[in-house]
Amino acid sequence: MSEPLIDLRALLVEREEFEGSMVTKLREGLAQGGSQVKSLRDIHETLNKRMAAAAPAQQKKLHLKLGVTQFFLGHTAHAVEHLKHADGPLAAFFLGRALALRGEYDDALKAFEKAEKSGYAAQQVQLQKAGVLRLQGSIGEAKAILTKLKDMAAHNAEYHHQEGGLAEAEGDTPRAARSYERASELDPSHTGALFRLGFLNDLAGNDYDAINYYEKCLKYPPVGKGVLYNLGVLYEDNGQFDKAADCYRRLKRADPTDERAKLFTRDAEASMTQTYSPDDEVINQQMSKVMEVPITDFELSVRSRNCLKRMNIRTLGDLTRVTEPQLLASKNFGETSLAEIKIMSVRARKCMQRLAIATLGELCQRTADELLEAKNFGITSLNEVREKLTGYGLKLRGD
Repeated sequence: MSEPLIDLRALLVEREEFEGSMVTKLREGLAQGGSQVKSLRDIHETLNKRMAAAAPAQQKKLHLKLGVTQFFLGHTAHAVEHLKHADGPLAAFFLGRALALRGEYDDALKAFEKAEKSGYAAQQVQLQKAGVLRLQGSIGEAKAILTKLKDMAAHNAEYHHQEGGLAEAEGDTPRAARSYERASELDPSHTGALFRLGFLNDLAGNDYDAINYYEKCLKYPPVGKGVLYNLGVLYEDNGQFDKAADCYRRLKRADPTDERAKLFTRDAEASMTQTYSPDDEVINQQMSKVMEVPITDFELSVRSRNCLKRMNIRTLGDLTRVTEPQLLASKNFGETSLAEIKIMSVRARKCMQRLAIATLGELCQRTADELLEAKNFGITSLNEVREKLTGYGLKLRGD
């Protein structure tokens, strides 16, 4: 029997206050699936409408709710704007987290300091500060914080996550992996540890394990950009273009100004409609061979050959890249030479046109009987076509 859905509307709309314990409930609700994410978007619209008519004190509470919901929906820029207008330790703590995700580390540290001073759990704030300091390159300061909090190692997933980050910064990948694994054991929903495990496996070329870790991240909002980009690329590498396109679409929804997400989406969607045929590759190879046939293989007058040589036209492929006006503009190249080059078999070419055959590859897909059904195409033309194809190493279907 499936677990009943957590009522997010009762949590965020029907209650005036929003406290730290409710954040865990909100995250658990979002982990229940896509319908809950849609519900949160609807709730966000309801809260936005209430904002216009709310008194200043009420607006601050609504800003807190809107900031936290935007944070979990992955809209960090909007989360920052709302949380800046909210009061209290919870608002300051989530403001710090949102700013850290945006790479605004100095402001994030200030927000965390405010959260700690206003009463948010000091150890949790210190762990977040350790992460920001590490990202700023202050490895020593980050290490000092973790040393002070070592007593938390037995039970705190965030501690092991930060230990893993420190180990990575110090170049100790095996130790980092062990720390991230311990963090995910203590908290299977810890997206920070899951993402780093996915990333380390990604670097090692373990696509299956990397995809598995990244997919786990999708279950526990907020889902970072790195998760969606890395997972999308892995999906593409493994031919799962529909899943890749879905990752990039999520990035576009979270940030409509993200040009890279738009480009990746177009590429993934285009790959979904592309097909591969071994027969097409054979035909392409045969066509390449045809394009390399030297002009000297054709029966042309000395004048025509000399004119083509002066224009550096050596192969049939070179000839297809010039226009008739360009040929006629060459010295001593007149209508007679042009007509000579154009003649290979007027009768056969017209029959090919009537059959809508534009390339040798298309011709090779026809049988002799199909060609003979065309008006004015007889055995003489058929033999001529077969002779020309043989010269290129090709033949009609069924021959």
